[in-house]
Amino acid sequence: MSIQTSYSQASIRLADFLDEATHNREIVIIQRQGEEDVALIAADELAGLLETAHLLRSPANAERLLATLARVRQNQGTPQSIAELQREVGLDPA
Repeated sequence: MSIQTSYSQASIRLADFLDEATHNREIVIIQRQGEEDVALIAADELAGLLETAHLLRSPANAERLLATLARVRQNQGTPQSIAELQREVGLDPA
């Protein structure tokens, strides 16, 4: 869910809304008269969204990721440690 507020309330309660975004992972929508609304979100949440969009941009990569997600949801496959995965793909840190 998101919090919606006016520009004037956002300016009065900015610290509260920053805490909501960072501590409670809330999205704060700031409504402005005659202008587009603006969303306030935690920086790491934005980074995660941008990374996800990047990974899904390629149809082939999106298909592979979604197929993997489906296998995980069906409890197929064997869990691997990071070290095992690094060795498997040739990134073994020597």
